[in-house]
Amino acid sequence: MWALRRASVYLRHPGLSSGSTRISCVQSKILTCCLENYHAGLIGPQENLFDEVLSTTRFYYTSSVSLKSCTEVHPFSSQAGPNSHVEDDDDKLEDGFSDLETPCGLVQESTSGDENSDMLFEGDGFTDDEENELEASITEADAGKKRSPETKPTSTLTNTILAALAVSMKEVCEKWVEEGNEITQTEVSLTMLELRKRRMFLKALQLSEWSEKSKRLYFLENNYASRVDLLAKVRGLLQAERYVKQIPESFRGELVYRTLLANCVAATDAKKSEEVFAKIKNLGLPVSLFSCNQMLLLYKRSGNEKIADVLLFMQKENIKPSVFTYQILIDIKGKSNDISGMEQILETMKAEGVKPNNHMLVSLARYYTAVGLKDKADTMLKEVEGDDINENLGICRVLLPIYASLGREDEVGRIWKACESRPGWEDCMAAIEAWGQLRKIENAEAAFDIMVKKLKKKSVKHFTALLKVYANNEMFAKAKNLVKQMEASGCSPDSLTWDALVTLYIGTGEVEKADNILEKAAQQRRGRPLFNSYTAIMDQYAKRGDTHNAERLFLRMRKAGYTARLRQYNTLLLAYKNAKAPVYGFIERMKGDGLSPSKSFTMQVAKVDAFRKPNVADLLEL
Repeated sequence: MWALRRASVYLRHPGLSSGSTRISCVQSKILTCCLENYHAGLIGPQENLFDEVLSTTRFYYTSSVSLKSCTEVHPFSSQAGPNSHVEDDDDKLEDGFSDLETPCGLVQESTSGDENSDMLFEGDGFTDDEENELEASITEADAGKKRSPETKPTSTLTNTILAALAVSMKEVCEKWVEEGNEITQTEVSLTMLELRKRRMFLKALQLSEWSEKSKRLYFLENNYASRVDLLAKVRGLLQAERYVKQIPESFRGELVYRTLLANCVAATDAKKSEEVFAKIKNLGLPVSLFSCNQMLLLYKRSGNEKIADVLLFMQKENIKPSVFTYQILIDIKGKSNDISGMEQILETMKAEGVKPNNHMLVSLARYYTAVGLKDKADTMLKEVEGDDINENLGICRVLLPIYASLGREDEVGRIWKACESRPGWEDCMAAIEAWGQLRKIENAEAAFDIMVKKLKKKSVKHFTALLKVYANNEMFAKAKNLVKQMEASGCSPDSLTWDALVTLYIGTGEVEKADNILEKAAQQRRGRPLFNSYTAIMDQYAKRGDTHNAERLFLRMRKAGYTARLRQYNTLLLAYKNAKAPVYGFIERMKGDGLSPSKSFTMQVAKVDAFRKPNVADLLEL
């Protein structure tokens, strides 16, 4: 049918959000090139490719290893000597699900990123046509009617709740009913959508609980699915799983389970995700494209060996790939710098009648930029821009940073000039980033001043945009003054602020200060530090061969709720290699975290393990 699975060979980084439609289809020619051998690049007839993939173990992987819980803390690979920096065991963080607070249909296939891998397109200003589908399906009372994204909530209940945030949800709702108002599916749906939009998930959960307990709303499957999603976000996956068991069997359908699945994947919990996916199949429920794409996302993060299994399942079930599925494959090839394979996927997609959206064109431009193919990147950006930038000013915030990455100061100036007369704050932030990349600090500061003057209320993210520029350019004095200005405006630092400060101290060679900053940030309990902040410091320790502190950062990430990924293990391995220290049980430890090391990685571990002393020498030292 289609050779989709070859692209699974080098899947490492997260991509975009997906939708949730099961599409039955006839067998089609899909991606004749996607699954070709990474080294060989040979392309044969489509039907032959499919047979070849099935018979080649390097493309089709099954494992008998049972995955342990991703929340389990595994011991150090070896006992490094004590170091000056000691971990405080009492430094506990909240439950680790704070980053999941994205409406289920908007699950960011990374909230924390490998990250920026998990936030690869954050701030692009794009929305995938599919990404809102699950959210709509679990919040709209009438499944046959879908509101336009531009439709604004008109619920009086929403306004009442927002006007009385300090009052309990029960009191607000009961008073609202006493005033002669009626609780309806439409009213609740509109309110839930607005609360989710504002990331007020606890309030949304309380509204759902009150609606059910008061028996003023007859719960349908979408209402139950919404509760599952909110429970996972606010109280964790365990509570969500328990609630699923309480749902009446007649309403415990595919929508409920795929909602739970999406949250398991967002938590990168391989074991639970696989259990939920298997449950959907075992119960005989229809498996949606959304669920399949969620599993693809999972394996992108935790290892790519099982991607072939998912793609084979999709083929057998005649589940047609979506634009998002193609985006995953392009991401695979792009991240591995396989530009030829990436282009072949694009051509095959077009041959199938699937038109790349702006989101995909931007990702292609970024991958071209990464390998220095400036002309091809420029072609993609021109296609995104359209014939007249003045008629497409909303795209400015996307184009500016990429043109800066290409070193195209002229294009950055042209785009910024087009929107400078009436820019939005997002345009200003993009300009700050772009000018910062080009080391045009004065231009970045000018864009910041324009933004500050336009904003009635400034937030920490506005200051952080310029702070990152100072950090990347090691401008310590200016960064310090900006932080003071930020505090004077009543803005408290967030995870992005801490990340910028970490970058600043690492840039000046003060790794220990960066480490202390991050530790203080974690203790504030105002949202966990970014994945990148931890790994940036961890990388520095690895370069030094400081296995003790590298392992300590690994465990602190675990405490912060970040499950282990290949990224961290690669860094740990480098630390042991530079320290010329053996790694004990490294592969077993990875498997315990649900990761499947590749053959090349296993060979690297073996080389590092060669530092292990002979047993006789060990005995003599005793």
